Amino acid sequence: MSVHNNFIAGEWIGSGDQIANINPSDTNDIVGEYAQADRDQVSQAVDAAYAASAGWAQSGTQQRFDFLDAIGTEILARKQELGTLLSREEGKTLAEGIGEVARAGQIFKYFAGEALRNAGELIPSVRPDLSVEVSREAVGPIAIITPWNFPIAIPAWKIAPALAFGNTVVFKPAELTPGSAWALTDIIARSGVPEGVFNLVMGPGAEIGELLLNDHRIRAVSFTGSTDTGRIVAGACSGRNARYQLEMGGKNPLVVLNDCDLDNAVNCALNGAFFSTGQRCTASSRLIVEESIHDAFVAAFVQKMEGLVIGDALVEGTDIGPVVDQTQLNKNLEYVQIGKEEGAELLTGGEVLEREKPGFYQRPALFIDTDNSMRINMEEIFGPVASVIKVSNLDEAMHRANDTQFGLSAGICTSSLRSAARFKQESQAGMVMINAPTAGVDYHVPFGGTKESSFGPREQGGYARDFYTTVKTAYTQT
Repeated sequence: MSVHNNFIAGEWIGSGDQIANINPSDTNDIVGEYAQADRDQVSQAVDAAYAASAGWAQSGTQQRFDFLDAIGTEILARKQELGTLLSREEGKTLAEGIGEVARAGQIFKYFAGEALRNAGELIPSVRPDLSVEVSREAVGPIAIITPWNFPIAIPAWKIAPALAFGNTVVFKPAELTPGSAWALTDIIARSGVPEGVFNLVMGPGAEIGELLLNDHRIRAVSFTGSTDTGRIVAGACSGRNARYQLEMGGKNPLVVLNDCDLDNAVNCALNGAFFSTGQRCTASSRLIVEESIHDAFVAAFVQKMEGLVIGDALVEGTDIGPVVDQTQLNKNLEYVQIGKEEGAELLTGGEVLEREKPGFYQRPALFIDTDNSMRINMEEIFGPVASVIKVSNLDEAMHRANDTQFGLSAGICTSSLRSAARFKQESQAGMVMINAPTAGVDYHVPFGGTKESSFGPREQGGYARDFYTTVKTAYTQT
């Protein structure tokens, strides 16, 4: 089996170490072997990005448009192939994998257009015979560090704006899902992007991440991952005045009021809590349900849960694929045990499942009789584990929804415009959904949260420009 190498300064470069990319639906299936960058190669990648920085920043907007548009076109043309690769290495269903790849292609095409729309301002000075021009320029070399759960969409929504606005990139993907990152890099490499503008370094986060965070030539870091690692990123970047953007954890509430459409509320909860195997930072793991509809909601929700097909991500008809690896499965099982020890009732699910092929399968778990003080409602589990919190009215629901260190996404199911309007106004989350799942944000709108979920300018859409550009003010005497 050939080794997939790192991409540095326009060349594919091997290393002495490599890891096997294992299919979580069938652990006997090796997706591929992927090179692990050493310290010298990381330094070479930063060298290349730094050397190419000035030239790429001065490149024409049409040139950048053409590159990004071509990348997006190829991604979309290959969405079936790339979606299969993604689902094979990460474990989300094939439909979800293909959908994620399509989103990545759309993101590149969107930011191709944004490269042409990086407008400035011409402002009259308060002093005679002076004009003021405000423009946006590239920041410089940027380190992009991404997680395993969206192995092509999250890299796309960081890489595309970075390149669109004239920055060079050193890309460090998650160790668990290097296949999608490598395939995306291959497309970028063949687009004709100049040498050193884009670089891929695969390997362990603790080592490669540390090198990127502490290199003074890296002027910005965009990171998505755990809150604990985000704090490390913040500390390192703050210490050397580099800008940083953090997308971290979530413990997202879905409020269900007694005037809701019950079928829609159940579907929103099922999608938000368990699709993508619950491995989404926007997953609705806390279901806050008004007591007068509690029993009906739980009964309908459990009935839907029991109809879910848990199996091989690539098999047609599968609703939920496996957990990404044994470590994550162990963590999920530990939280199921914690919930029981805390006094919550495990109503259904939570156990390991055996399938025809060996994999990391778990039945989705639902707890009832829970409260916000329990660890299962305070800490991000990142798996198919949800809990129900019973409340008496909207006032209590709002309090419970906001009573968390996180603030990424929040939802409510109700037929009342007044309740929906209040929820939108009072919710302490960066993204609010009304009668829709908490997971799922369009590629052209801002993504991000509050509290310990996010820090820095929003990702995606026009708001991405705030992180990937710096503002310059220039005076001209006329």
